[in-house]
Formats: sequence, C-alpha cells, structure tokens
Amino acid sequence: MSLKIIALITSLAGVVGIALGYYLRLVISLGKKGSMELEIKEMTLEAKEQAKKVLAEAETKAIETLQEARKEAREKEESLKQTEIRLIKKEDLLDGRQADIDKEVEHLKTKITEVREIRDKAEKLHAEKKLELERIAQMSEDEVKQELIKTVEKQCEADMLVRIQKLEMAGAEVLEKKAQSILATSIQRMANSVAGEMMSTNVPITSDDIKGKIIGKEGRNIKAFERITGVEVIVDDTPGAITISSFDPVRRQVAKTALEELIKDGRIQPAKIEKVVETAQQNINKIIKEKGEQAAYECGVLGLDPRIIAILGRLHFRTSYGQNVLQHSIEMAHIAGMIASELKANVSVAKAGALLHDIGKAVDHEVAGTHVEIGRRILQKFGASEDIVKAMQAHHEEYPYETVESIIVQCADAISGSRPGARQDTIENYLKRLGDLEAIANSFKGVEKSYALQAGREIRIFVSPEQITDLEAKTLARDIALKVEKDLKYPGEIKVNVIRELRAIEFAR
Repeated sequence: MSLKIIALITSLAGVVGIALGYYLRLVISLGKKGSMELEIKEMTLEAKEQAKKVLAEAETKAIETLQEARKEAREKEESLKQTEIRLIKKEDLLDGRQADIDKEVEHLKTKITEVREIRDKAEKLHAEKKLELERIAQMSEDEVKQELIKTVEKQCEADMLVRIQKLEMAGAEVLEKKAQSILATSIQRMANSVAGEMMSTNVPITSDDIKGKIIGKEGRNIKAFERITGVEVIVDDTPGAITISSFDPVRRQVAKTALEELIKDGRIQPAKIEKVVETAQQNINKIIKEKGEQAAYECGVLGLDPRIIAILGRLHFRTSYGQNVLQHSIEMAHIAGMIASELKANVSVAKAGALLHDIGKAVDHEVAGTHVEIGRRILQKFGASEDIVKAMQAHHEEYPYETVESIIVQCADAISGSRPGARQDTIENYLKRLGDLEAIANSFKGVEKSYALQAGREIRIFVSPEQITDLEAKTLARDIALKVEKDLKYPGEIKVNVIRELRAIEFAR
C-alpha cells in the first residue's frame, strides 16, 4: 500500500515538475520574443532612415544630372543654330557666285560669237585681198613665193658660196685632224703581232717505229684515219715528226689530238681510230666553247646567249686571208671600244658588234648566204640586241649605216685587216677554192662527206652504200668532175676519188 502511495506521489510530483518546467519555459520564451521584436523595430527604423537618406541623395543627384543634361542640350541647340546660320550664309554666297558665273558664261558666249564673226570677216577680207593681189600681179601665191626665193638666192648666192666653202674647209680640217688622232691612238694602243695560219701541223713522235704502226698493214690504218678525219697524213723521212695537212683548221686540230692519243696509247687499228677520233671531236667542241667564253670575257661583252658563245668559239679555227678570225674579232672589239669611247658612243654595243661581226663565217660553209646575212640571222634567232645587229651588219656595206656604232665597227675592221702582214690574199683564195671544191661534191645526192686533199689536187668523196651502187659511183665521179671543170678555175688537174664502203654488222649473243 505504501509503495502505491509512494508511486502515486512520485507521479504527481513528476507531473507538477513537468507543468512547472513548461511554465518556466513559456515565461522565458515570451521574454525573449519581446526583446527580438524590439530589436526588429529598431532595425526597421534605422532602415527607413537610411532609405530616406539614400532617396534624398538620389533625388539631389537626379536633379543635378537633369540640370547638366538641360545645359548641354541648350549648348548643342545653340551650336546647331549657329551652324545653320553659317550654312545659310554660305548657301547665299554660293548662289551669288553661281549667278555671277552664269553671267560670265553668257558674256563669254557672246564674246566667242563676236570673235568668230570678226575672224570670219578677217578671213574673208584676207581671201579677197589675196585674190585682188593675184589679179593685179597676175601670179599665184606659190609663184610669188618661188620668185621671191629666186631673187634672194641670186642676191646672196656669192656670199653663201664663200661662207659654205669656208665652213667646209675649216670643218674638214678639224674633223680630219680629230679622226686621225682617234685612229692613230686606237692603232697604237692595240698593236698585236700577227702570224699567218699554216695549213699543216706536225705531230712529234718518240721513234720512227711508230710510223709503221700508223701506216698499218697494207696502209689500212692510215687510210682509215684519213677517211674518218678528212685530212692528209704525210709519213715521210722527216725524223721525229708526222705531218697532218688540211685547209680546214678544225679537221687538223681534231686529227692532231686523235693522232697524239693513238701514239700515246700504242694500239692503232681502225676500230680504235674511230673511237679516238670521236673523243677528239668532243674535246674540240669543249675547246670551242671555252674559246668563245674567253673571247667574250676578254672583250667585256656580257649577256650573250650561250649558243652565240659556242658559235663564236668556232672562229678560233677559222681564218680570213691567213688571219685568225677570232683573234681578228677580239682585236676589233678593243679598237671599236677605244674609238667609241673617244666619240662618246655606246662602247658596249660597239664592242659586241665588232666581236660578232664575222660570226657568220663559223657556219658559212654549212649555210647558204653571205657571212653578214648568216650572222644577222644567228644574232636575231638567239635574241641579240637590235643595236648589236645594226652595228655588225654594215661592216661590208651590205646594209646602210643606221647607227654611229656601225661606222665604228667598219673602221675597226679596216684598221685590224689593213695592218702590214695581217692578211694574205693568196692563202685566202686558195682556201676558198678548196672549200668550193668540197661544196660542189656535197651538192650531189648520196654524198655523205667529202675532203679536199693534196693542195686541192684530189678530192675524196664518201657515198652512202644504201643510196649509191657501184655503177652509180662511177657515174657520180664523172658528173662531179664535169661540174668541177665547169664551175672552178684551177691549175693542173683534180683527181675525183669516189669511195663506196658497205659495212655489215651483226651481234652474236
């Protein structure tokens, strides 16, 4: 029983404690709520005051900004008004000027009309006056003019003749002295020694035993060598030397180079000869190119096409009246440069025209025409300057002198060629006869190549076996002999030797 009472009391005490705790908590929470509301009210008041301040400041700034905008608008409006006023004034001024211009134009039109009328009247009066004068004088205007000229010429003829003679004499003396001075100076500055070209070349040998190898069995080697090179090989009793003879210096040089190589190798046979001669020809072509480049560099003639340089180098193996053509051209280039410098002409054009003036001689035996015409075609084909062509084409007076450089080139040619010992007329005529002899043979169909030998006493002609039979070869020899008799003048007789060789080649594999 007591335990129940104790439990009941305990339960009541717990309930009372809970109720008391809830009440205390309620009292405390109500106190805190009152303080928080107070704080919120204070914060609200502060926020309102702050908002009023911000609003006041914003209103103040807005008023100031509005006043400034209104002020700027007034200033811009004032500026626009002033600009408008200025534009109106300018427009009024332009209108006034345009009106003045229109008045001037109208005035000018009126003046032009008046001037035209006056001019027409003057021309009419002049024509009437002219007709009246012609009627009175019974002569036309041209007749009066001619009569006046004749009268003046008769009155002044004696004075004019005396004056002209004095001027001619004085000018001729001055020009003659000046020309003599220029030419003498050029000749003195360019005094090269001249040696005539020989038509034979000696090839030294170490022993006379080599002569037997060169001749070969039954003359097979020497015949093959002469046939391939087109020269005449003279193997005589002269010790330590073999002579190569030909009027063509290129052939002589190729034969000399090939023979020296064969002697050095020691193996001499027809097959070897063909190979060595081909190599020698290639070497000579290289020398030709080097000689052309060397000549152009020595004369200071730059910018030429390499093909022109190659053709120019061939002149190293050409002669004109016994004078080496390339050396003659180089000498001419130096002389022409000196004369052009004295005369204030174009030195480079004068030098180039002189250097290339005989370039046609390099191929004149292959191409029809004079060497001047051939040279013109070569230079024009390979893009040489027109001034250079004009300078070189008149050195034999085949073309007119179009520039002062063309006269200079002819003078340089005369100076270089007319010096004592420079040329030998008989040698040139002799070489021309040999060249004409080969040209006649080459003109026949089926002829592959021909060579004039033994000072022109024999011509060897090699024909194509596919085109010419043995019987036709005999007929060809007779036809060539008849044409030589008809076209050429020569002492003695000429042996026409037609050679037909058939080669059959097969390969064993």
